[in-house]
Amino acid sequence: MPLLRQLRQRLFLLVGLALACLVMASLVLIGNEPSKPVEWHHVSAEQKQQVHKYVHKVLEGECRLRGSRQSLLSLLPASSRAMQPFLWRDKVLPDNLFQYPPPFGFRGLEGKVEDLLDQLPAESESQSEESGERCRRCVVVGNGGILKGLELGPLIDRFDTIIRLNSGPLGEFVADVGNRTSFRMSYPEGTPIRWVDRDPHTLFVAVVYKSVDLSWISAMVNKLAVSLWDWLFFWQKVPKEIPLDPHRFRLLNPLVIKETALDLLKYPTPRPLLWGWDQNVPTLGVSALNLASLLCDEVSLAGFGYNLPHQNVPLHYYDHQPIGVMQKQTMHNVDTETRLLQSLVKGHTITDLTGGIYCSFCSS
Repeated sequence: MPLLRQLRQRLFLLVGLALACLVMASLVLIGNEPSKPVEWHHVSAEQKQQVHKYVHKVLEGECRLRGSRQSLLSLLPASSRAMQPFLWRDKVLPDNLFQYPPPFGFRGLEGKVEDLLDQLPAESESQSEESGERCRRCVVVGNGGILKGLELGPLIDRFDTIIRLNSGPLGEFVADVGNRTSFRMSYPEGTPIRWVDRDPHTLFVAVVYKSVDLSWISAMVNKLAVSLWDWLFFWQKVPKEIPLDPHRFRLLNPLVIKETALDLLKYPTPRPLLWGWDQNVPTLGVSALNLASLLCDEVSLAGFGYNLPHQNVPLHYYDHQPIGVMQKQTMHNVDTETRLLQSLVKGHTITDLTGGIYCSFCSS
Protein backbone atom coordinates (compact mmCIF):
# COMPACT_ATOMS: atom_id res chain seq x y z
CA MET A 1 0.00 0.00 0.00
CA PRO A 2 2.73 2.59 0.79
CA LEU A 3 4.30 1.82 -2.61
CA LEU A 4 0.93 2.25 -4.38
CA ARG A 5 0.36 5.54 -2.59
CA GLN A 6 3.83 6.74 -3.61
CA LEU A 7 3.20 5.80 -7.25
CA ARG A 8 -0.15 7.57 -7.17
CA GLN A 9 1.44 10.74 -5.77
CA ARG A 10 4.14 10.70 -8.43
CA LEU A 11 1.50 10.24 -11.15
CA PHE A 12 -0.49 13.22 -9.86
CA LEU A 13 2.71 15.28 -9.79
CA LEU A 14 3.53 14.32 -13.38
CA VAL A 15 0.04 15.20 -14.60
CA GLY A 16 0.16 18.53 -12.75
CA LEU A 17 3.57 19.34 -14.17
CA ALA A 18 2.45 18.46 -17.70
CA LEU A 19 -0.61 20.71 -17.38
CA ALA A 20 1.54 23.55 -16.08
CA CYS A 21 3.92 23.17 -19.02
CA LEU A 22 1.00 23.26 -21.47
CA VAL A 23 -0.35 26.42 -19.86
CA MET A 24 3.06 28.13 -19.96
CA ALA A 25 3.63 27.11 -23.58
CA SER A 26 0.22 28.45 -24.61
CA LEU A 27 0.91 31.74 -22.85
CA VAL A 28 4.20 32.08 -24.67
CA LEU A 29 2.53 31.36 -28.03
CA ILE A 30 -0.26 33.83 -27.35
CA GLY A 31 1.98 36.59 -26.01
CA ASN A 32 4.80 36.50 -28.55
CA GLU A 33 4.47 37.04 -32.27
CA PRO A 34 7.22 35.48 -34.39
CA SER A 35 10.04 37.92 -35.09
CA LYS A 36 10.57 38.97 -38.68
CA PRO A 37 13.93 37.66 -39.94
CA VAL A 38 16.52 40.22 -40.99
CA GLU A 39 19.13 40.10 -43.74
CA TRP A 40 22.86 40.42 -43.17
CA HIS A 41 24.43 43.84 -43.47
CA HIS A 42 27.43 44.21 -45.77
CA VAL A 43 30.84 44.57 -44.11
CA SER A 44 32.96 47.06 -46.01
CA ALA A 45 36.61 46.38 -46.82
CA GLU A 46 37.53 49.47 -44.77
CA GLN A 47 35.67 48.20 -41.68
CA LYS A 48 37.26 44.75 -42.00
CA GLN A 49 40.73 46.25 -42.37
CA GLN A 50 40.19 48.49 -39.34
CA VAL A 51 39.15 45.54 -37.14
CA HIS A 52 42.00 43.31 -38.36
CA LYS A 53 44.55 46.05 -37.69
CA TYR A 54 43.30 46.43 -34.12
CA VAL A 55 43.32 42.67 -33.39
CA HIS A 56 46.89 42.44 -34.73
CA LYS A 57 47.83 45.28 -32.36
CA VAL A 58 46.32 43.42 -29.39
CA LEU A 59 48.05 40.14 -30.27
CA GLU A 60 51.44 41.72 -30.88
CA GLY A 61 51.43 44.15 -27.96
CA GLU A 62 53.02 43.55 -24.57
CA CYS A 63 51.09 41.04 -22.44
CA ARG A 64 50.45 42.12 -18.84
CA LEU A 65 50.74 39.31 -16.30
CA ARG A 66 47.41 39.03 -14.42
CA GLY A 67 46.45 42.35 -15.97
CA SER A 68 42.69 41.81 -16.37
CA ARG A 69 42.17 40.06 -13.03
CA GLN A 70 44.14 42.69 -11.09
CA SER A 71 41.97 45.41 -12.61
CA LEU A 72 38.78 43.49 -11.77
CA LEU A 73 39.90 42.95 -8.18
CA SER A 74 39.58 46.69 -7.58
CA LEU A 75 35.80 46.18 -8.07
CA LEU A 76 35.57 42.97 -6.00
CA PRO A 77 35.67 42.08 -2.29
CA ALA A 78 38.90 40.79 -0.73
CA SER A 79 37.53 37.22 -0.72
CA SER A 80 37.68 37.22 -4.53
CA ARG A 81 41.46 36.89 -4.43
CA ALA A 82 41.01 33.22 -3.51
CA MET A 83 38.37 32.51 -6.18
CA GLN A 84 38.83 29.25 -8.09
CA PRO A 85 37.34 28.88 -11.59
CA PHE A 86 36.32 25.21 -11.22
CA LEU A 87 35.37 22.77 -8.47
CA TRP A 88 37.57 19.72 -7.88
CA ARG A 89 37.12 16.52 -5.93
CA ASP A 90 40.54 16.88 -4.26
CA LYS A 91 39.85 20.43 -3.01
CA VAL A 92 37.79 21.45 0.01
CA LEU A 93 34.54 23.08 -1.08
CA PRO A 94 34.09 26.60 0.38
CA ASP A 95 31.26 27.04 2.92
CA ASN A 96 29.69 29.94 1.00
CA LEU A 97 29.22 27.58 -1.96
CA PHE A 98 26.01 26.44 -0.28
CA GLN A 99 24.61 29.86 0.66
CA TYR A 100 22.39 30.24 -2.42
CA PRO A 101 20.66 27.84 -4.85
CA PRO A 102 21.79 27.62 -8.51
CA PRO A 103 23.05 29.48 -10.42
CA PHE A 104 24.66 31.38 -7.52
CA GLY A 105 25.52 28.33 -5.40
CA PHE A 106 24.56 24.77 -4.53
CA ARG A 107 22.32 25.14 -1.47
CA GLY A 108 20.69 21.84 -0.58
CA LEU A 109 22.71 19.97 -3.21
CA GLU A 110 25.81 18.99 -1.22
CA GLY A 111 25.41 15.26 -1.88
CA LYS A 112 24.73 15.63 -5.60
CA VAL A 113 27.72 17.94 -6.05
CA GLU A 114 30.07 15.60 -4.23
CA ASP A 115 28.80 12.62 -6.24
CA LEU A 116 29.38 14.49 -9.51
CA LEU A 117 32.86 15.64 -8.50
CA ASP A 118 33.79 12.02 -7.77
CA GLN A 119 33.14 11.33 -11.48
CA LEU A 120 35.34 14.22 -12.66
CA PRO A 121 39.14 14.53 -12.60
CA ALA A 122 41.02 15.83 -9.60
CA GLU A 123 42.91 19.09 -10.05
CA SER A 124 46.17 17.16 -9.63
CA GLU A 125 45.16 14.93 -12.57
CA SER A 126 44.00 17.69 -14.89
CA GLN A 127 46.01 18.67 -17.90
CA SER A 128 47.76 22.00 -18.16
CA GLU A 129 45.38 23.86 -20.52
CA GLU A 130 44.30 26.18 -17.71
CA SER A 131 47.72 27.09 -16.38
CA GLY A 132 51.24 27.95 -17.37
CA GLU A 133 54.18 30.18 -16.60
CA ARG A 134 53.99 32.50 -19.61
CA CYS A 135 51.59 35.37 -20.06
CA ARG A 136 48.40 34.11 -21.67
CA ARG A 137 45.75 35.90 -23.70
CA CYS A 138 42.09 34.78 -23.64
CA VAL A 139 39.38 35.64 -26.11
CA VAL A 140 35.75 35.07 -25.21
CA VAL A 141 33.94 34.53 -28.51
CA GLY A 142 30.33 35.66 -28.26
CA ASN A 143 27.69 34.69 -30.79
CA GLY A 144 26.87 38.21 -31.95
CA GLY A 145 25.96 39.00 -35.54
CA ILE A 146 28.74 41.61 -35.57
CA LEU A 147 31.18 38.75 -36.31
CA LYS A 148 29.56 37.88 -39.64
CA GLY A 149 31.73 38.89 -42.58
CA LEU A 150 34.70 40.20 -40.57
CA GLU A 151 36.76 37.07 -41.38
CA LEU A 152 38.46 37.13 -37.97
CA GLY A 153 38.76 33.33 -37.72
CA PRO A 154 42.54 33.02 -38.28
CA LEU A 155 43.24 35.85 -35.81
CA ILE A 156 40.91 34.40 -33.16
CA ASP A 157 42.76 31.10 -33.47
CA ARG A 158 46.01 32.85 -32.54
CA PHE A 159 44.87 33.55 -28.97
CA ASP A 160 46.26 31.23 -26.28
CA THR A 161 42.84 30.36 -24.87
CA ILE A 162 39.55 30.52 -26.78
CA ILE A 163 36.27 30.35 -24.83
CA ARG A 164 33.11 29.69 -26.84
CA LEU A 165 29.57 29.99 -25.52
CA ASN A 166 26.59 27.67 -25.74
CA SER A 167 25.91 26.24 -29.20
CA GLY A 168 27.83 28.80 -31.26
CA PRO A 169 28.65 26.76 -34.40
CA LEU A 170 31.92 26.47 -36.34
CA GLY A 171 31.69 24.54 -39.64
CA GLU A 172 30.73 26.95 -42.41
CA PHE A 173 31.49 29.91 -40.12
CA VAL A 174 35.17 29.19 -39.38
CA ALA A 175 36.32 32.09 -41.59
CA ASP A 176 34.58 34.47 -39.18
CA VAL A 177 34.96 32.67 -35.83
CA GLY A 178 37.92 30.28 -36.15
CA ASN A 179 38.09 26.54 -35.52
CA ARG A 180 40.01 26.20 -32.25
CA THR A 181 38.14 25.80 -28.95
CA SER A 182 39.86 25.67 -25.57
CA PHE A 183 36.64 25.77 -23.54
CA ARG A 184 33.02 25.32 -24.61
CA MET A 185 30.98 26.86 -21.76
CA SER A 186 27.28 26.00 -21.55
CA TYR A 187 24.28 24.69 -19.63
CA PRO A 188 22.08 21.77 -20.84
CA GLU A 189 19.61 23.72 -23.00
CA GLY A 190 22.37 25.84 -24.54
CA THR A 191 24.71 22.99 -25.49
CA PRO A 192 24.92 21.92 -29.16
CA ILE A 193 22.56 19.04 -29.94
CA ARG A 194 25.24 17.80 -32.33
CA TRP A 195 28.75 18.43 -31.07
CA VAL A 196 30.54 21.04 -33.18
CA ASP A 197 34.10 21.17 -31.83
CA ARG A 198 36.76 19.13 -33.60
CA ASP A 199 39.64 20.55 -31.56
CA PRO A 200 41.04 17.52 -29.63
CA HIS A 201 42.01 19.78 -26.72
CA THR A 202 38.51 21.16 -26.09
CA LEU A 203 37.23 21.15 -22.51
CA PHE A 204 33.52 21.39 -21.67
CA VAL A 205 32.68 23.81 -18.85
CA ALA A 206 29.35 22.78 -17.34
CA VAL A 207 27.22 25.62 -15.95
CA VAL A 208 24.44 24.80 -13.48
CA TYR A 209 21.27 26.92 -13.49
CA LYS A 210 18.99 24.40 -11.74
CA SER A 211 19.45 21.23 -9.69
CA VAL A 212 18.51 18.85 -12.53
CA ASP A 213 21.48 20.17 -14.52
CA LEU A 214 23.76 18.22 -12.18
CA SER A 215 22.00 14.98 -13.16
CA TRP A 216 22.37 15.85 -16.85
CA ILE A 217 26.10 16.54 -16.46
CA SER A 218 26.54 13.19 -14.70
CA ALA A 219 24.73 11.43 -17.55
CA MET A 220 26.96 13.16 -20.13
CA VAL A 221 30.15 12.23 -18.27
CA ASN A 222 29.14 8.59 -17.88
CA LYS A 223 27.58 8.25 -21.37
CA LEU A 224 24.20 7.36 -19.89
CA ALA A 225 20.66 8.19 -20.98
CA VAL A 226 18.96 11.13 -19.30
CA SER A 227 16.05 9.89 -17.22
CA LEU A 228 12.47 10.65 -18.31
CA TRP A 229 11.90 12.43 -15.01
CA ASP A 230 14.85 14.77 -15.63
CA TRP A 231 13.70 15.51 -19.19
CA LEU A 232 10.53 17.10 -17.78
CA PHE A 233 12.53 19.94 -16.22
CA PHE A 234 14.31 21.17 -19.35
CA TRP A 235 12.65 24.04 -21.18
CA GLN A 236 13.95 22.93 -24.58
CA LYS A 237 15.65 19.93 -26.15
CA VAL A 238 19.03 19.02 -24.66
CA PRO A 239 21.83 16.82 -26.07
CA LYS A 240 21.76 13.10 -25.41
CA GLU A 241 25.55 12.92 -25.43
CA ILE A 242 28.74 14.94 -25.42
CA PRO A 243 31.54 13.01 -27.17
CA LEU A 244 34.31 13.88 -24.73
CA ASP A 245 36.20 11.72 -22.25
CA PRO A 246 35.39 12.34 -18.54
CA HIS A 247 38.73 14.10 -17.97
CA ARG A 248 37.66 16.81 -20.43
CA PHE A 249 34.71 17.99 -18.29
CA ARG A 250 34.91 20.86 -15.80
CA LEU A 251 32.27 22.00 -13.31
CA LEU A 252 32.10 25.79 -13.15
CA ASN A 253 32.36 27.20 -9.65
CA PRO A 254 28.94 28.92 -9.27
CA LEU A 255 30.62 31.59 -7.14
CA VAL A 256 31.98 32.93 -10.45
CA ILE A 257 28.37 33.71 -11.47
CA LYS A 258 27.52 35.01 -8.01
CA GLU A 259 30.56 37.31 -8.10
CA THR A 260 29.59 38.53 -11.58
CA ALA A 261 26.02 39.28 -10.51
CA LEU A 262 26.41 40.71 -7.03
CA ASP A 263 29.85 42.34 -7.13
CA LEU A 264 30.47 43.36 -10.73
CA LEU A 265 26.92 44.11 -11.88
CA LYS A 266 25.76 45.16 -8.39
CA TYR A 267 22.52 43.21 -8.65
CA PRO A 268 20.43 42.65 -5.49
CA THR A 269 20.88 39.40 -3.60
CA PRO A 270 18.75 36.52 -4.91
CA ARG A 271 15.28 36.16 -3.41
CA PRO A 272 12.82 33.28 -3.74
CA LEU A 273 9.99 33.84 -6.23
CA LEU A 274 6.89 31.75 -6.89
CA TRP A 275 7.88 31.46 -10.57
CA GLY A 276 10.92 32.55 -12.58
CA TRP A 277 13.74 34.89 -11.63
CA ASP A 278 14.45 38.45 -10.71
CA GLN A 279 16.28 40.15 -13.56
CA ASN A 280 19.57 39.47 -11.80
CA VAL A 281 21.06 36.51 -13.68
CA PRO A 282 24.08 37.56 -15.78
CA THR A 283 24.29 36.45 -19.39
CA LEU A 284 26.73 33.63 -19.92
CA GLY A 285 28.99 36.01 -21.83
CA VAL A 286 29.64 38.30 -18.86
CA SER A 287 30.16 35.31 -16.56
CA ALA A 288 32.60 33.92 -19.16
CA LEU A 289 34.53 37.19 -19.03
CA ASN A 290 34.92 36.75 -15.28
CA LEU A 291 35.98 33.12 -15.75
CA ALA A 292 38.52 34.20 -18.38
CA SER A 293 40.11 36.62 -15.91
CA LEU A 294 40.84 33.60 -13.67
CA LEU A 295 42.34 31.54 -16.50
CA CYS A 296 44.37 34.12 -18.43
CA ASP A 297 46.36 37.30 -17.94
CA GLU A 298 44.68 39.42 -20.57
CA VAL A 299 41.03 39.11 -21.67
CA SER A 300 39.50 40.15 -24.98
CA LEU A 301 35.93 39.92 -26.26
CA ALA A 302 34.75 39.25 -29.81
CA GLY A 303 31.17 39.16 -31.03
CA PHE A 304 29.69 41.05 -28.06
CA GLY A 305 27.17 43.88 -28.05
CA TYR A 306 23.40 44.28 -28.27
CA ASN A 307 22.97 47.34 -30.46
CA LEU A 308 19.31 47.60 -29.48
CA PRO A 309 18.47 50.92 -31.20
CA HIS A 310 19.18 49.18 -34.53
CA GLN A 311 16.53 46.47 -34.64
CA ASN A 312 17.47 45.24 -38.11
CA VAL A 313 20.87 43.88 -37.07
CA PRO A 314 21.00 40.06 -36.74
CA LEU A 315 21.33 38.82 -33.15
CA HIS A 316 23.69 35.92 -34.02
CA TYR A 317 26.33 35.31 -36.68
CA TYR A 318 24.60 32.06 -37.65
CA ASP A 319 20.92 33.02 -38.01
CA HIS A 320 18.54 35.79 -39.01
CA GLN A 321 16.88 36.63 -35.69
CA PRO A 322 16.60 40.39 -35.19
CA ILE A 323 18.54 41.76 -32.27
CA GLY A 324 15.30 43.19 -30.86
CA VAL A 325 14.33 39.77 -29.47
CA MET A 326 16.69 40.54 -26.56
CA GLN A 327 14.19 43.16 -25.41
CA LYS A 328 11.54 40.46 -24.93
CA GLN A 329 13.56 38.29 -22.53
CA THR A 330 13.16 38.92 -18.80
CA MET A 331 16.07 37.08 -17.19
CA HIS A 332 18.98 39.35 -18.18
CA ASN A 333 19.47 43.10 -17.80
CA VAL A 334 21.42 43.86 -20.98
CA ASP A 335 21.52 47.61 -20.32
CA THR A 336 23.33 47.13 -17.00
CA GLU A 337 25.68 44.59 -18.56
CA THR A 338 26.50 46.94 -21.44
CA ARG A 339 27.38 49.76 -19.05
CA LEU A 340 29.70 47.42 -17.09
CA LEU A 341 31.42 46.16 -20.24
CA GLN A 342 31.85 49.67 -21.60
CA SER A 343 33.50 50.78 -18.37
CA LEU A 344 35.86 47.76 -18.46
CA VAL A 345 36.88 48.46 -22.06
CA LYS A 346 37.36 52.18 -21.46
CA GLY A 347 39.41 51.37 -18.34
CA HIS A 348 41.67 48.97 -20.31
CA THR A 349 40.65 46.02 -18.12
CA ILE A 350 39.58 44.12 -21.25
CA THR A 351 39.66 44.75 -24.99
CA ASP A 352 36.70 44.65 -27.38
CA LEU A 353 38.06 43.25 -30.64
CA THR A 354 34.93 43.83 -32.72
CA GLY A 355 33.81 47.17 -31.25
CA GLY A 356 30.24 46.14 -30.43
CA ILE A 357 30.53 47.27 -26.80
CA TYR A 358 32.88 50.23 -27.12
CA CYS A 359 34.95 50.81 -30.23
CA SER A 360 38.47 51.88 -29.22
CA PHE A 361 39.66 51.88 -32.83
CA CYS A 362 36.78 53.59 -34.63
CA SER A 363 37.40 56.96 -36.23
CA SER A 364 34.04 58.24 -34.95
